[in-house]
Amino acid sequence: MHDDITACAAQVQRGDPERFRAVMATPVALRRMLFPLYAFNLEVARAPWVTKEPLIAEMRLQWWRDALGEIANGGQVRRHEVVTPLAAILDGRGARDLDDLVEARRADIEGTPPASTDDLTRYIDRTAGTLLWTAARLAGATDAPAIRDAGLAQGLASFLSAVPDLVDKARNPLPPGEPHDMISGLATIGLAALDRAKAAGIAKSARPVLLVLSDTRVRLRAFADHPGQTPQINPALSRLRLGWNALRA
Repeated sequence: MHDDITACAAQVQRGDPERFRAVMATPVALRRMLFPLYAFNLEVARAPWVTKEPLIAEMRLQWWRDALGEIANGGQVRRHEVVTPLAAILDGRGARDLDDLVEARRADIEGTPPASTDDLTRYIDRTAGTLLWTAARLAGATDAPAIRDAGLAQGLASFLSAVPDLVDKARNPLPPGEPHDMISGLATIGLAALDRAKAAGIAKSARPVLLVLSDTRVRLRAFADHPGQTPQINPALSRLRLGWNALRA
C-alpha cells in the first residue's frame, strides 16, 4: 500500500502540482487519503482527452465506473495502483458519489458547449464539487452545501484558467454570450460561492482539505476584474498564502 500511495503522490505531483503542494501541507494521515483520491481524479479527467476515438474514451470512463462499483459493493476489488489505495479509504457513499463525477466527465467526450451558465455550474459542481466534498467528508466534514460551494469556487477558477487551452483544442467551453461578460459573470458566481462557504464554517478536522483553495479568491477576483486576461499567480505569494492558510487550519 505504501508503494501505491507513493505512486499516486508522484502522479499528482506531475499532473496537478497545485494540489500536490496543498496536500503536502496537510497532516500525514490526510495525505494517505488525498493522494489516491486526487490521482483518481487525474485519471478520470484525462480519459476523454487521451484518444480521439469517443468509444475508447467511453470505455476508459466505464473502467473507472466498474472499479467504483466494486468498491461500493464491498466485494473483491481489482488490483491497480490507484484503485487499491482508493478502495482502502472510500466507503460505499463515497464510491457512489465519485461514480457521478465519472458520469459527468462524459460531457468532455461529447464536446458540446454548455447550453447555459446553470449547465456549466452544474458540471463544475458534479466534478470539482463532488471531489472536494468526498475529501472533506472522509476527513470529518458534515456540511455538504458549504463544501460544495467551496468546490464550485475552486472548480470555476480552474475552469476559467483552462479556457484558452480548450479554445486552442477547438472546443467552445463557454455558454452562449459575449465571452468577457461570461468569464466575469462566472468568476462572480465563484466569489459568491466562496463567501457562502466561508460564512457557513467548516469542521476543524476538514479544514486542511481546503488548502487547495489558497489561490482561488485571487484567481476569481482577477477574472472578474480583467476577464480578457489569464491571471499570473506569483509563486512566492502563492507559497506564502498556502503556508499562512496551513497555519490557520
